Amino acid sequence: MPTLKITREKFLEDNQGRTFLDVVNDPEQPFDATLDFFNDENKQRRMEESEIHHDRPPLAGIVRELESIPILDRALAEPLNKNSLRFRQSIGVLIRMIMEGRGWNKTGRKGSLGVRADKDASDYSHNTGGLAFWFIRAERYVLAEGMPFQSVRERCNNMDTGT
Repeated sequence: MPTLKITREKFLEDNQGRTFLDVVNDPEQPFDATLDFFNDENKQRRMEESEIHHDRPPLAGIVRELESIPILDRALAEPLNKNSLRFRQSIGVLIRMIMEGRGWNKTGRKGSLGVRADKDASDYSHNTGGLAFWFIRAERYVLAEGMPFQSVRERCNNMDTGT
């Protein structure tokens, strides 16, 4: 499938995206760098493969690379405040737009990406284990035409019922 390109304008045309005008227009937020990151065929393919082959949220397929980009990591590393939270949420909207544009639907379930550190005197809120350092969980998706493989849970249910 060809790369789905999301622009600022396309993001702000989305019903949910338009609620993030504060993030898009904040010069302190690296929104353009985020768009550049996600407007890449290999990253979009890995997001799909994360669901198809690894039974993980799309973000799991690219989160380490996302968090390794200095400008994005700095924005994610800000003490968890309203701006940082809004930036993280805008990434979720961007992922949804890409996945839906590539034929996927939201499941309404979240998948784990990390284990949050115990709250201490620090304002920083990061994980101590798992795949991601800054993200705890992310939305799961299914192909609109159906998934090519059954999940382990589905296979177990089928085995238990003899189907």
